[in-house]
Amino acid sequence: MALLDLLGRRWALRVIWELRDGPLTSRALRDACDDVSPTVLNERIKELREAGLVGLEAPGGYTLSPLGRELLARSHPLVEWAERWSDAIRRGTR
Repeated sequence: MALLDLLGRRWALRVIWELRDGPLTSRALRDACDDVSPTVLNERIKELREAGLVGLEAPGGYTLSPLGRELLARSHPLVEWAERWSDAIRRGTR
């Protein structure tokens, strides 16, 4: 899958966002992304690893690669805006 195709998927930025503060174990990442099944999440993480955005952290955890960190740094304002907008919609203030 081409990197731009992958980044066009909302879940890709969500997984990258969840890894922003450092490595997460597989279980912690599954808990953070609780709206998808573990099987689906594993497939998504596999795609992110193949694209070079996520790395495997021993034992059994994931971390952002240098490319993933650069992408996060460049998209951080957009991701924060999207989170605020989503929160406002949920509260009914938009």
